[in-house]
Amino acid sequence: MVDEKEFIEQLLNPKTQNTAFQKLISDYQRPLYSHIRNIVLNHDDADDVLQNTFVKVFQYLKNFKGESKLFSWMYRIATNEALTFLNQKAKLKGISSEDLQNKTIENLRSDVHYDGDEIQLKLQKAIVTLPEKQQLVFKMKYFEELKYEEIAEILGTSVGALKASYHHAVKKIELYVTSN
Repeated sequence: MVDEKEFIEQLLNPKTQNTAFQKLISDYQRPLYSHIRNIVLNHDDADDVLQNTFVKVFQYLKNFKGESKLFSWMYRIATNEALTFLNQKAKLKGISSEDLQNKTIENLRSDVHYDGDEIQLKLQKAIVTLPEKQQLVFKMKYFEELKYEEIAEILGTSVGALKASYHHAVKKIELYVTSN
């Protein structure tokens, strides 16, 4: 990709904005979709959240200060959008976020876009039992194979705290898998 500062200038310039934004979508659609799908689990929900994410990126790009990488900033927006979506959906249904995630996991068996097996379903059930931050850290490290430094930038926390969260998440998942 072009130098990031130059690319951001293209995104902000009305003359080059459309082409630059198409490139942004083309470059980041897949990784952002995967990230969002890991959080919301449902394909259609992930598509909706992805669309909302790109709308927010476009809307707030002029406020991007460049204190982090564009990638990290967009991932932070995607993460916040996905969590907000889950909380709103749970509230709308009058259930907890954990109950919503459990129902979604049960529906994964019939989801044509899900290609996991029983072991993957068990892993998803174990992940739901974790606190929200541990869920995020585990999914970003395990499924997306992001580096601790990238996760720290996205979540706005220290690498040491992330390593501890990941370690605790792994131990809890191991315990869940062996006892269920």
